[in-house]
Amino acid sequence: MSKMWGGRFNKGTDALTDDFNSSISFDQRLYKQDIKGSIAHAKMLGKQGIISVSESELIVKTLDEILEDIEAGKIEFSIDMEDIHMNIESILTERIGETGKKLHTGRSRNDQVATDMRLYVKDISMELKDLIRALGLTLLDMASKHTKTIMPGYTHLQRAQPITFAHHLMAYVEMFRRDMKRLDQVYDMADTLPLGSGALATTTYPLDRYYVASELGFKNVSMNSLDGVSDRDFCIDFLEAVSVFMMHLSRFSEEIILWCSSEFNFITLDDAFSTGSSIMPQKKNPDIAELVRGKAGRTYGDLLGFLTTMKGIPLAYNKDMQEDKEPVFDAYDTAKICAITFEKMIGTMTVNGEVMRKSAAGGFSNATDAADWLVKHGVAFRDAHAIIGKLVFYALEKGKSLDELTLEEYNAVDPVFDESIYEAIDLQTCVNQRDIVGGPAESTVRRAIAVNRSLFQKA
Repeated sequence: MSKMWGGRFNKGTDALTDDFNSSISFDQRLYKQDIKGSIAHAKMLGKQGIISVSESELIVKTLDEILEDIEAGKIEFSIDMEDIHMNIESILTERIGETGKKLHTGRSRNDQVATDMRLYVKDISMELKDLIRALGLTLLDMASKHTKTIMPGYTHLQRAQPITFAHHLMAYVEMFRRDMKRLDQVYDMADTLPLGSGALATTTYPLDRYYVASELGFKNVSMNSLDGVSDRDFCIDFLEAVSVFMMHLSRFSEEIILWCSSEFNFITLDDAFSTGSSIMPQKKNPDIAELVRGKAGRTYGDLLGFLTTMKGIPLAYNKDMQEDKEPVFDAYDTAKICAITFEKMIGTMTVNGEVMRKSAAGGFSNATDAADWLVKHGVAFRDAHAIIGKLVFYALEKGKSLDELTLEEYNAVDPVFDESIYEAIDLQTCVNQRDIVGGPAESTVRRAIAVNRSLFQKA
């Protein structure tokens, strides 16, 4: 089959070259964006008198029919046509003859593919944002049920201070809210039309680029044709946003994996989101969380691989840039399935609140509150820190928690202690006295839930 660009050549390409050069095996998923861009371009060509209005209308009508046939599974793409752009143009020409050959007037595959990818990245950014929104709303629903469920907060994976499970979940809500904001920024970075840049130096035809931008929903038009065809920053922005989101999911997965272990037993995963062992009948493995944690590394590879591809490319377009598609496709597919599965796993897990509370009580997580009690009774903080440190050491030797020590044992370390120390170190008191903005107190967390619910619902 002759190539659409083959006029300059006297010899056909090797079959291996065709296979290596072709991108239709993966870029066919851009068919909708490619047809959408071609329809807008054809309308503009007719509007500007570059082709006749009747020719423009025939091209648009036929492209709509091709789109319907693709989605109905009636079209098989050809590797000989290399990519989605040439395949669709070839099908168009087969159907309407010479008029179909006029579609490519005033454009190049260079600005065409850049337009397709921008349309695609805009679409998938908003689709992924919606999935993160659903995940965030699920977490908000769960947090609403656990504003009184006390658990230990950790630093260095050591029990530190008491918080609530709701407060812990809300930390991830904040992360996911930032992820949605990043995807908004990705959308904004992709929201510039490159079509009309041509191969690298625009064209002599009187194109109306602003009309095309309006037809395709682009906010801006590229102001430099060299940059228009060679910019893939928006792909890198998307890959970076996905990598950060997957990092957040990975951190959450790590905690899920710890929490459902026998050593923690803070949660129980639903059977539908767990797996067993082929040899050990007692096992219930958190494989979904482990896979999500592992797939974060995959998306990092997509980002780093494409950054490496782009780092040495001179202006303007080079074939290297065909490598933009597979990492973007892979990162999106990976993040999508992870977000959907993770949301369902979180929404069905059981929270073992009593176990969490016992863990908070047994780990001296109220030691800071004991020190604060001393400060409020006139002891300098550094002295209070030392006094409570001695009490903790003593309690460890006796196998007791701070609330199990007698007042006599307290007074043996420092006579300033009185009965009110017990109320001060009660876990519920420890949590609810931390009622400043950002704290774990029930009232504060409920306000944070309300604010975030409003933001997630309208985002």
